[in-house]
Amino acid sequence: MAPSKSISKNNPKAQKTERSYQRAGFFRRLAAMIYDALVATAVAMLSGLTFQVLVLILFQTEVLENRGFENYMDYFQSSDLLKLTANVWVGLWIAGFFLWFWKNGGQTLGMRAWRLKIYNLKDQKNISYARLLLRLMTAFLGLGTLLVLLDVKNKQSLQDRIAKTEVLYLSKEANDHKNW
Repeated sequence: MAPSKSISKNNPKAQKTERSYQRAGFFRRLAAMIYDALVATAVAMLSGLTFQVLVLILFQTEVLENRGFENYMDYFQSSDLLKLTANVWVGLWIAGFFLWFWKNGGQTLGMRAWRLKIYNLKDQKNISYARLLLRLMTAFLGLGTLLVLLDVKNKQSLQDRIAKTEVLYLSKEANDHKNW
């Protein structure tokens, strides 16, 4: 397996350790994705609840015009714009969950549990939010990871190829948060 290009030049110990990491296989990635899907579902539920409570308060205090509706849910169901806004709100929170964790430590909660971490192939610097957003959008809800099954030699998913990243399987010591 090729060594990681995201190795710290300032820390020889980190160089030696990171060179020994291998790219993560499909089933380990799948396990992390399932774990992250559960966390993302919780994020979606909490952000959706927050949105609904906020709009309900605005409806009850008549800040929003009720358009003849007495019941909030009837009001909500009648407005395509309000439903679209709710879906965009929830989607932004889910995307924010992945982007924040990838940018701050290279691991989501599921990746941490399964000792996976995203590394930069392009240069030695941290991965930009723009490239992480590109990675998120090209993952196609995880379907891009199926490419790892076909690419046995390189073990790179579609999103990793496009965003120029790699997902490595860490040792227990390297997965410790103190090593971030």
